[in-house]
Amino acid sequence: MSNDSSASETTPLRRPEEESYRHLPVDENSLTASVTTKLLTSRNGLPVASTSHNGVKSNARFNTIAVAHHGNSSNNNTNHNIEVHLTAASDQLRHRSPLDANHSPFTPTPNVNYLNKMDTTNKRILCRIGLDVLILICVLFPILCFFLWGESYKRGFFCDDESLMHPFKESTINNFLLYLIGLVLPVVVIIIVEIIQSRHQEKISNGNNTGRRYVFMDYEIPEWLVQCYKKIGVFGFGAGVGQLTTDIAKYSIGRLRPHFFAVCQPIMADGTTCADAINQGKYITNFHCAGVGSSERMLKEVSLSFPSGHSSFTFYGMVYLAIYLQCRMTWRGSKLMRHFLQFIGIMLAWYTALSRVSDYKHHWSDVLGGSLIGSIVAIVVTFLVPENWFNWNTVWPPVHTKKN
Repeated sequence: MSNDSSASETTPLRRPEEESYRHLPVDENSLTASVTTKLLTSRNGLPVASTSHNGVKSNARFNTIAVAHHGNSSNNNTNHNIEVHLTAASDQLRHRSPLDANHSPFTPTPNVNYLNKMDTTNKRILCRIGLDVLILICVLFPILCFFLWGESYKRGFFCDDESLMHPFKESTINNFLLYLIGLVLPVVVIIIVEIIQSRHQEKISNGNNTGRRYVFMDYEIPEWLVQCYKKIGVFGFGAGVGQLTTDIAKYSIGRLRPHFFAVCQPIMADGTTCADAINQGKYITNFHCAGVGSSERMLKEVSLSFPSGHSSFTFYGMVYLAIYLQCRMTWRGSKLMRHFLQFIGIMLAWYTALSRVSDYKHHWSDVLGGSLIGSIVAIVVTFLVPENWFNWNTVWPPVHTKKN
């Protein structure tokens, strides 16, 4: 009986990437320098060159341990070589930046792509806000120019025109009440409704907001604030457009107010007045205002009757608010609450318009023209803007109807 033996030979095998044991976790801390030095051998029996990384020796990506196995077989006398591969280090250690050598190999590094994306998002938000502000300035700046330096068309008059002989009265709806009704009230209502809608959405979705989120300077902007920005921004743009439309008509037409004679007290070029018989039935264009007891502002506005600015501004605000409530207020506690609030808003605008006639600030046609301008601008702004910029939700939550 003979014993057949042969010298053991180590044959490095090229292991496929898809082998399952490649992904088995190995604690690199258990691989000491002395163990890897003894186990690593080459085909010629020489130690394989290894590199040190934080006290852990590695040969490229894997350490190869060759174990010679002597065995007898009835069919053939062959040596079976077993090759064991040990993972030298994890992917975090291999790909870690040299700047992080003093940290743990599993310490996460900042995501540069995420930071760049955040910076780009912040710039986009600032650019959009800046563009919106620039557009508003383009609309509001001509209004300021009209107010400071505008001069209306100089229209003539008849001395026996009774529509211009009304006394001067203070406004029932002064500028403070005008801005309170036409500006502050709609903005406050929009903010309240959007906050309620946002909380209702969070309640039914359990805080899982599936809509688009906006983040600025690592701060997630609340949904209600985004919606308020859209609704109030469009509201402000429409208010500026309506006021600019009104001012263009005012300064282009130059219609005299009902209290023209009381404020202006016109004096003709020859020094005569309307009390002189020579001016009766005569259309007078060459005159100047004595303006005794009248301010410079009153003298300027005496020829800005058509259309009514108060009527235009309040009707725009209240019609806009009525449409907004119709689209966004979905409280089911009362069927009439929404319509009641809409009625109150329209009545405030209606009363403001009527007070301009009773205070002898405007003719009835001036009030009618201003009311139409404000209402039309509100309807156009709320319905004809792009849907992706100003999306109205008539039902909450949205109900999708099936098409046949």
